[in-house]
Amino acid sequence: MTRDNPTLIEHRQHHVPRGVVTAHPLFVDKAQGAELWDVEGRRFIDFVGGIGVQNIGHSHPRVIEAVQKQMAKVTHAAFQVVGYEVYTQLAERLNTLVGNGEHYKSFFSTTGAEAVENAIKVARAWRKVPGVIAFRGGFHGRTLLGSTLTGMSAPYKQNFGPMAGEVYHTPYPDAYRNFSAADAIRSLEDLFATQIAPERVAAIILEPVQGDGGFLPAGKEFMQALRELTTRHGIVLICDEIQAGFGRTGEMFGFQHFGIQPDVITVAKSLAGGLPISGIVGRAEIMDAPLPGGLGGTYGGNPLGCAAALAVLDVFEEEQLLAKGRALGAKMHAGLEQIARDHAAIGTVRGLGPMAALEFVRGGDPFQPDADFAQAVIDQCREDGLLVIKCGVHRNTVRLLAPLTVSDAILDEALTILRNAVTKVSAKAR
Repeated sequence: MTRDNPTLIEHRQHHVPRGVVTAHPLFVDKAQGAELWDVEGRRFIDFVGGIGVQNIGHSHPRVIEAVQKQMAKVTHAAFQVVGYEVYTQLAERLNTLVGNGEHYKSFFSTTGAEAVENAIKVARAWRKVPGVIAFRGGFHGRTLLGSTLTGMSAPYKQNFGPMAGEVYHTPYPDAYRNFSAADAIRSLEDLFATQIAPERVAAIILEPVQGDGGFLPAGKEFMQALRELTTRHGIVLICDEIQAGFGRTGEMFGFQHFGIQPDVITVAKSLAGGLPISGIVGRAEIMDAPLPGGLGGTYGGNPLGCAAALAVLDVFEEEQLLAKGRALGAKMHAGLEQIARDHAAIGTVRGLGPMAALEFVRGGDPFQPDADFAQAVIDQCREDGLLVIKCGVHRNTVRLLAPLTVSDAILDEALTILRNAVTKVSAKAR
């Protein structure tokens, strides 16, 4: 078969269902650090990173070395059959990072959606009640329960119903639209009064910074009020750190910005530098609630994924990636704010640390999202050599997921491409 994009796209369309969307009409041939090359040899700056998976960059040598060593020992055994040390070593590392001196335990699965499903199972086993509250605009996966928890109708719910039961949604804070932390807490309390009493709620799950929902930070005021409320009612607070975790916000986990301690967190994406592994990390007494056999999965905590994850955590320490991430975030936000000052189509610059985004609106009105403009910017960026993707309930936000290892030269190049793309699209829109 000829290895060019049009031929491979045609082959894809014939063999892969349309429900699987590919954001860019490209087939990748190789990737390294913050760059990738397609099958036609064209080079792109990659500020998508497999949707937030490559926080340490593509093909990091420490990850490759760790996986190669593990492959020569054990590639798979299933932790439910026999144990292997890399699983428990990874659990110990994460328990220490998340537990803040308290006793936490970890369980590993394969995908982020699996982690979410198991976190809800654990919370229900602990509380012995069924209710779960999630937030509008949140994204928690494409499984049945994940789609139910997700606070967006299109494309995730479609005609896939009926959805899972005993799941309720409430508004998430949004400073750009003047919906405050106090407004969000009042809405939650109204939910308790009108739809489900707090004693029937097993868990409240949220992203500390919404990812697919638009890079919205929950904020310190809301997170602290939510922590107080859940503690008062005995509700398990689950922070979905699947996209916000592992340095994406400038801290190891998003919740660490807000001075709170969650009961359980979910992790995946950048945990293992591209290998499929996910997990839940939670208070020991809560994690021990399911009876033996209630948690598991054939590929959960695969030895290769565990080895890769341990290497990723080593890279964070050795290369001081959290400090680099904070510096990167400051540079990104400064660059994006400058672009926004020059272009009225940008309603706001949003995010936390290097988790940054531009929201496009019409006439400066937060309630007039401009998804077409955002898509045109994405397409123009690709034409000029930069890969980015959209997010937001209305798909009018362009998100940037630069690796924390990106050089200043590549960052400057990417911001220049983005600026020029917005300028070109603005000129066409006049």
